[in-house]
Parts: sequence; C-alpha cells; structure tokens
Amino acid sequence: MNKFCKYIFLITAVVTAGCSKFLERESQSILPEEQVYSDEKMVLAVLANYYGRMDWGQHLGDPGSFALLDEAAFSSGGPNNMQNYGDELWRVYDYTLIRNLNEFVRGVKGSSLSDNIKNNYEGEARFIRAWVYFTMLKGLGGIPIVGDEVFEYTSGMDPASLQFPRSTEQASYEYIIAECDAITDLLSADRNINSARANKWVALALKARAALYAASIAKYNSKTPDVKTAGAEVGIPASEAARFYQIAYDAALQIVNESPYSLYNKNADKGRNFYEAVSSKTSDEVIWARDYIYPGQTHGFTNNVVASSVRGDIDANIVTPILNLVEDFEYINDRNGALKLTDSEGNFIYYNNPADVFANKDPRLYGTVIYSGADFGGTAITYQAGIRYLEGGEWRTRTGVPGEAASPYGIVTGQDGPTTSNDQYVNKTGFNIRKFVDENRDASTRGRGSDMWFVRFRYAEFLMIAAEAALELNKAQDEILGYINRLRERAGIQPLTVVTLQDIMQERRVEFAFENHRFWDVKRWRVAHELWNGQDTPTATHYALFPYKVYAPETEYHNKWVFEKRKASHTLYPRYFRYQNYYNFIDQGWINSNPKLVRNPYQ
Repeated sequence: MNKFCKYIFLITAVVTAGCSKFLERESQSILPEEQVYSDEKMVLAVLANYYGRMDWGQHLGDPGSFALLDEAAFSSGGPNNMQNYGDELWRVYDYTLIRNLNEFVRGVKGSSLSDNIKNNYEGEARFIRAWVYFTMLKGLGGIPIVGDEVFEYTSGMDPASLQFPRSTEQASYEYIIAECDAITDLLSADRNINSARANKWVALALKARAALYAASIAKYNSKTPDVKTAGAEVGIPASEAARFYQIAYDAALQIVNESPYSLYNKNADKGRNFYEAVSSKTSDEVIWARDYIYPGQTHGFTNNVVASSVRGDIDANIVTPILNLVEDFEYINDRNGALKLTDSEGNFIYYNNPADVFANKDPRLYGTVIYSGADFGGTAITYQAGIRYLEGGEWRTRTGVPGEAASPYGIVTGQDGPTTSNDQYVNKTGFNIRKFVDENRDASTRGRGSDMWFVRFRYAEFLMIAAEAALELNKAQDEILGYINRLRERAGIQPLTVVTLQDIMQERRVEFAFENHRFWDVKRWRVAHELWNGQDTPTATHYALFPYKVYAPETEYHNKWVFEKRKASHTLYPRYFRYQNYYNFIDQGWINSNPKLVRNPYQ
C-alpha cells in the first residue's frame, strides 16, 4: 500500500461551506487512513483540499490570464510582446489529483460514517473528479479514463498494465456526463449556504456545459477539418451533435425550472444589480464558486487591477479592459455598441461630461467595467489622458504626469490615466475591471488581499445553454426568445425578436465577460482562428479609449470632453490563434511514461 493510503496530510483548506467554516479546517497531524475516514471533520478537511487544487484557466490568482484574449490588456510597465497562443496554454494533466480522489472515494465507502454522509462525500469527490477530467478534456481532447481504480506498482510488474490509451473525445465527454448522472442522487438538492461545494445542481450544471461543448465540437469541427486524429482522440462525428444538444437542453431546463436558484434582480439600478448578481456572496444566482474567506484565504486580484484613485496600496492597473469589449455591449435601444466619438465627417463629438459618451449603454457594462464618469465604492472615476487646447487656431494635445496640474489648464493627465508611458501601475486603456473587484479598500492592499469569490456556474448560463441548444435543435423561436430575453430584460435592454447563433455569441460575450467562458466558447464554435487571425483587424487588435478635457476659454468647447479610439499602446501585436491551438500539445514526458498516448494535431 502506498504512503498516501497509510497516511493523509490534513492541510488548510481553500474553499468554504458557509457556517461550517469549510475554509478554516486545519490539522497539523499525519494520521492513519482509518482514523481519518472515521472522523467527518477530517474527511471534510481532505475534501476541502481537493476543491482548492482546481485553479485553472482564467482565475483570480492570475490576473494576467485575463489579458490574453479580447477582454483586457496588460497595462503596468512596458509593452507586452505576445504574438501567438502557446501550445500549453491552460493545459491541465493532473492524474495525481485523480488518484487522490479515487483513494478518497474508496476510503469514504469503507468508512463507518452513516450512509447519507458517505453518499454525499462520495458524490462531491466524484464531481471534483469529473470537473478535473472536463478541464483536461477541453484543452487536450480525449484523455485516459481510469475510472475508480487506484493502481499500485510493485517491483517487477509490467508497467504496460498501468498505461491507459487516450479515450476518444466523444467517449471522454460521455464519461463526464454519465458521472454527473450517477452522482445527482448522491448529492443534496438543497442550495449550499455560499455555493462553494457541489450539490445536485452543480452536477447538472457540469452535465449541461459538457454536453454543449461536445455538441458544438461535433457540429462545427467541419470548419477546421484537419483538427482531428485518426483514432478520434480529437474530433466528434457530426452525427452526434443533435444528441449532445438534447442532453444539454434537458439538463439546462432542469436547472432553470426546478433548482432553488434564480436570476438576481434585487436592485432597481440595473448596472449595480448586475455587479451584485455576480460579485455578491448573497446572490441567489450563483450555483458554484471558487470561494475565499478572510483572514487566511485571500487573493490579490483587487490589489492588482483596481483603479489608481481608489487603490489601497501601490499596486493598480496590472490588467485593464480594452475598448473591444466595451463596444460589444449594446445600447439600450441600439444593437450597435460602437461608441459615438466622431460625426459623419470625422470631427470629434463634444460631450459635457465624461460619462455622457456611455449614456444608454447596456447596464451590464457598468457591472463589468469601470468607465470614465462611473463610480466605484462611492468614488467617481474620471479618466483623462490629457488636455486638448487651441493655439493659433489649431487644436493641440498636451499630456502630463498622472495627477499633476499645470497652469493654466489644471490637471492635465488624470490620476487614473490613461497614458502610453512604460510606468508601472498606470492605466493604458482607459478602463478598469469592476466584476470580481472588491469595493472594500482594505482588500486592495498587499497585506490583506480580497476574499471575493470567482463564479464558475450561475443560473444565467443555463438560460443561455437552453437558448443555444434549442436553436441548434430547431426549436420554435418563441421558446428560444423566452430564454435569452429573460437576461436582456434583467439587464434593461431591448428584447430580441429573432435569435441567431451570432446573437448567442454576442450575448455570452457580454454576460460572461471575465468568467472564464470566452476562450472555450470561441474554440468550441471553431471561430477562434477567425477572430484572432494575427492581422490588423478589429477583432485581433486591442484598442484603448483616451478621453481628453478641452481647454478653450471663451469658446463653446471649453471644459467639454472628446474621446479618441486608438490601438492599445502596450499590446504590440494582434492576437494570433492557429489551428494547432484548438488542442494543447501532448507533452513528450507523458508519452515517455505512457507510450500508448498519441499526439494531437500539428504536433
């Protein structure tokens, strides 16, 4: 028996379960396995450790992960020279955690705990295992599935018996879906106090999302015909699309119609309501989140991305949103979200106040991004890149050190920028992130950090999955509209009268910004290579917004504002997503250990 089977370290957990203080569970002991599984508190401590080992993709512990796509850019310091997406980006291959979970399931099943308690812990561990497989699968394609086995190697054993080939991509998705089905009856149907742990609805949520991904790949992989392997480790037959869409549709509607969750709609202010829906731990919309608790379990996301004028420490603006995302938020009564910066002849439009250019935008923009004139934590944020002034009948531009005044203009460049300098902690795009940013100023200090959670599943996603699956299954438009317009009504924007796949893409883009959906969405639809084509195109190039205050006494323009759209100075190259980026490369070290693994396309 291996060392893990004899002894288990009980370490500080990193997720919460409300009043049970899940996060605070800790032991300094190394205990025999039978003693661990006879004590529910110890079992919970081990399980909590597993929940905390799953920070993959975009997450709050890695602010830079939010600057790699078309949502935000690196702002602090010098320019970023990223050109291509790496072959290992967000790659996960964690069979150590799979093994630990299998050992846990075995230990819990053989324990003296009551059947109800054992069932729930088994269900949680199997959910975590399914989530690990799903995370590996969406990056790598088909993966080795080892089931419940806990393999032991003894001297002289043929290692081939421990080497598993990759399952097909289809079979890997089917395994995850089957596991979610199997554990729904093991898990509680009650809503968790603060959504940190898996319940029946979390398992159904994974089932719906996994089935939607499988269906999309089956339908749209024909757009990238060379992205496949001979053994179907990559690629799902198009004939399977409808079946997977139906699974996604059914699971999503079960959550929509039967779960204890609902769209958050408690604040009459639509923008503020959207921020609270995602970022407030009282939200009845959040089904599952990576949670934190102060003290002891915090992160530096707020500290790293907060605006300069409201920061609590030296850090700020490490990553800031780009204009591309801002303009994808529609106007309340106009689906074209491009900001109105110039008139038909190319002349600047003059605004009385910096917030006026954003008037009547989709209120979800307020809940996602801090823009000029918006408040944060009760403080108005005003971005000012410089001064536009008249000299000799010609318009000129002056910039300065952020926050410093110069006669006769007053403040030239605002404390919150933006600038094109290489200074650290200075905004370069004209926006800051609001979603998942803690309004408690102390949370933006290095010593304290924030305990803001990161949402993984929320009710809105399953309205969108129901809408997308219904569209692909050729359901009636009235039904599809019913799902998507619930989100648009909650947001406070005009309802749609017909839904296309492009509408689905657009709605997911703005509803789930910064929630680790964008990368996986554009991959499953097989449009990533079209959006991020490495060329100087509107979707591959990062853009910034530079506001200028007008200094022109005795003219009608004095103290008004103009806005310039420009390429983001610190994103040197357009984003370039190649066909080979649809799946991570298989590491040669893995192949050396397991020669049954086959490489992915383009390796």
